[in-house]
Amino acid sequence: MIDLGAVEALIAVERAGSVHGAAADLGFTPSGVSQQIKRLERDLDTRLLDRAGRGVVLTAAGRRVVEEGRTLRDQVESLRSRLHAAGERPSGTVRLGAFSTAVRGIVAPLVQVVRADAHDLRLVVREVEPWDAVAEVAAGRLDLALVHRWEGVGLAIPPALRSEELFRDEADVLVHRESPLAARDRLVPRDLLDETWVCTPDGTICYEWFCHMFAREARVPRIDFRSLEFASHVELVARGLAVALVPRLGRGPLPAEVVAVPVGEPVPTRPVSAVWRATMTAAPAVRYLRESLRDVVGSSAGGTRDRPRPLDEDTTETTRRTRTRGREPRDDVEVA
Repeated sequence: MIDLGAVEALIAVERAGSVHGAAADLGFTPSGVSQQIKRLERDLDTRLLDRAGRGVVLTAAGRRVVEEGRTLRDQVESLRSRLHAAGERPSGTVRLGAFSTAVRGIVAPLVQVVRADAHDLRLVVREVEPWDAVAEVAAGRLDLALVHRWEGVGLAIPPALRSEELFRDEADVLVHRESPLAARDRLVPRDLLDETWVCTPDGTICYEWFCHMFAREARVPRIDFRSLEFASHVELVARGLAVALVPRLGRGPLPAEVVAVPVGEPVPTRPVSAVWRATMTAAPAVRYLRESLRDVVGSSAGGTRDRPRPLDEDTTETTRRTRTRGREPRDDVEVA
């Protein structure tokens, strides 16, 4: 009989490129992974790995086992989900990935709900960029992920995954209260070309949006600061050193020195969605968490939420908002 756990170990070796990498992904020791694969080789009476320098490579038989093993794993996962779906309470451990502002604005209240309502369900949360989160769910290293994409910036969802749009977040330009821009009702990219900026680093989805925002202009503004943390962006703006584009989700109250100004042409809008494997759709824990996410979003103060949509549906939304000079409006607690 073929050990599915050993097949999963071989899949992890193929994915990570080494036994040590597979062990780190699976939470096992390298010797434990090696033993599983040796047992699988004995069961199949064929060699699955060959040494290559300090690493290993899959043999032709090993590649065949990985290819068909993925299909088998998905079938078993789907079967387990359907068998457990009928009336069963959510239980077990779910690995949830989320981007940083979602951890603050969505995941924190979600975990409170889960701990109060589903005592047999444990959430293990990891902060991860949207592109990486999609890959982690597809590879089976995460069970569910919250992702976003700025409109105009793509985020490909593989056919084996499913997605549901939860809401749409917007970003404002943060400026110092003494800046002439602070008195404006709205800004457009050409108003911001001569400002000094703080941005997220190259390769992040938020920096991709920054470049998209200025794509129609003759040049990109000067960027003197790079930081992953939006809290650092706010501090630099408060000291009059830069301007920043910061989403509302998870932003929190702003210092008195900072003013949030809406942006247009284009409006910085990012759909936020849940992503999971199609084989897990019927799983009680995943179904419960999707429902709870909708409840958390819908109950947030000032929040608005459209009907669920797939990630690739192109829609627009206009959000009415007010702004008071020198302080953050109440939409700092919006999640939509």
